[in-house]
Amino acid sequence: MKIVFATNNQHKLEEVRQILGPEFEVLSLNDIGCHEELPETCPTLQGNAFQKAKYVYDHYHIDCFADDTGLEVDALDGEPGIYSARYAAMAASSPSGSSSSSGPSSPSSPIKSHDSEANMTLLLQKLGENNNRRARFRTVIALIQMLHGMECIWSLKFFEGIVEGEITRERSGAEGFGYDPIFRPDGYDKTFAELGADVKNQISHRARATQKLCEFLIKIEH
Repeated sequence: MKIVFATNNQHKLEEVRQILGPEFEVLSLNDIGCHEELPETCPTLQGNAFQKAKYVYDHYHIDCFADDTGLEVDALDGEPGIYSARYAAMAASSPSGSSSSSGPSSPSSPIKSHDSEANMTLLLQKLGENNNRRARFRTVIALIQMLHGMECIWSLKFFEGIVEGEITRERSGAEGFGYDPIFRPDGYDKTFAELGADVKNQISHRARATQKLCEFLIKIEH
């Protein structure tokens, strides 16, 4: 089955392709010639996932799915949430120099979106010595499929995956991406970055959401 994953993030593609397996040909945005910046203007993960999937479907007329993922830290009232990938960049561009008025000043040098090191630095700074390190990763996948061979008739399904854990006080591990070096999932004594891809792809938020997607796709294929 051929389907588009609305991303060019190679880490995400590798994770999803490994989880879905060889029965599915998962194409990236580059594979279909989509080089535009996909819209992400909704206040929720579900809204952003749908917005991205619908953009690809409307412009390229192919079955596709998109995800949005956020890290929610209890002590920071759910930050960074939907802004996880651009947490430090937004802080650097805000008038106060941080994503909230009570947060620390951000680095003076320019910060790009998806700067994992800057994002982790800001998060650890904002948490400081707070003993409440509870957090969770949440992924929502939106799947859009054409029905009856007609582009104007499509179906929409959502799949959610959550993994609970805590934020460590320092980085540990060299694998993974994003906040993986500072997130330790419940039931493990290592961060995602220490556990490695094989373990992470069995227990992560994206793995859980993708597994639900996979089960659904296999069911309708057969």
